[in-house]
Amino acid sequence: MFIGTSHCGAGCTLADLLVEWVLFGAPAVAVIGGMHWLFNVEMYAAWVIAYVAALAIGIGFQYFGIAPMNPRRGRAGNLRAAARADVLSLTAWQLGMYATMALAQLALLPAWLGGAAAVSTPVFWVIMQVAMLFGFATSFPVNWWLIRTGVKDPM
Repeated sequence: MFIGTSHCGAGCTLADLLVEWVLFGAPAVAVIGGMHWLFNVEMYAAWVIAYVAALAIGIGFQYFGIAPMNPRRGRAGNLRAAARADVLSLTAWQLGMYATMALAQLALLPAWLGGAAAVSTPVFWVIMQVAMLFGFATSFPVNWWLIRTGVKDPM
């Protein structure tokens, strides 16, 4: 269960790292995630983009893990199986992580430091690491259920 949950977290982590730095370097990209037309807070737009990226990366990781073991399913069948195995666990991870980041960035850090932490600061990345632990905690029961019911293969 731990390895299956960590596998899910790999896609989430990679997506969040990439998206945060892309938005740091090119803030206008946040418009794709809803900045100025859906949200007024860049963090929310970043989450939309990171979630989509995490789905793409996570399903890709899952696909390339299961496709060689199931060649008779075909590309479409393996892609569906990969999505079925990863969407719920990845969503649970991101929800736990985003809830923790929201608590830190919108409540705790403004009270303690006078404002949210910028991506370019160590404080942001420490909070992100704590948030990923919460992501693991919220994704673990989902991965346990997916593996026990045979939706996701044990690793």
